Amino acid sequence: MTVRVPIIAGNWKMHKTVKEAAAFVAQVGNRADIAGVEAVLCAPFTALAALADAVRGTRLQIGAQNLHWEDSGAYTGEISGAMLRDLGVRYVIVGHSERRQYFGETDETVGRKVRAALRHGLVPIVCVGEKLEEREAGRTKDVCRTQTEAALAGLTAEEVAGLVVAYEPVWAIGTGRNATAEDANDVIGFIRGVIAERFGLPAAERIRIQYGGSVKPDNIRDFMCQPHIDGALVGGASLDPESFVHLVEGAR
Repeated sequence: MTVRVPIIAGNWKMHKTVKEAAAFVAQVGNRADIAGVEAVLCAPFTALAALADAVRGTRLQIGAQNLHWEDSGAYTGEISGAMLRDLGVRYVIVGHSERRQYFGETDETVGRKVRAALRHGLVPIVCVGEKLEEREAGRTKDVCRTQTEAALAGLTAEEVAGLVVAYEPVWAIGTGRNATAEDANDVIGFIRGVIAERFGLPAAERIRIQYGGSVKPDNIRDFMCQPHIDGALVGGASLDPESFVHLVEGAR
């Protein structure tokens, strides 16, 4: 049986200065109670260089929140995979619902970004999930299938096995609402089945799939006891050091 190492990724969004990010790592970095779980801090671009130095020798890893699909060029304000890798970044969030909603990202551009991340040795955290109206129309699984297939198009089974998918129902992000652990597990199990259809059972058994949507220290264990859920992509609850540690503890 494949053992998947749990992964908790804190998505700081547009929060924390360089000083605040360094202070966070100073409080969390070598805590014994975060052992046994991959703990990732997905920080703003401005804090990544400082974080790369701060996490060295700790149990923490760093991630970015976005990248461009091209390796270089006239793309004002954008960051490439090569630039992120040069900073020591390991993970990168791709296709977060806020990027889709506010910046016009599409299934096609998400797929291009996934491939760009892999070209540069980064691990994409690929976000998929339905809006409230899609859920109410009974289209949750159709939406997740379409987004998953588009994001992973053109990849090999080995590439797919090594990345991370985050199921983030859009209606549950930052709202205080969340899917039940059983509902989240059902959808994540479905996503794993889609991957098995396209890339084979070994890849589906190895890939880690997180849940994201108002995850907090007091509900993380409910999600982590489900067989298909391998971690969480956490927003607001990841901003406080003690809260983040409790999230990681709950993932063990």
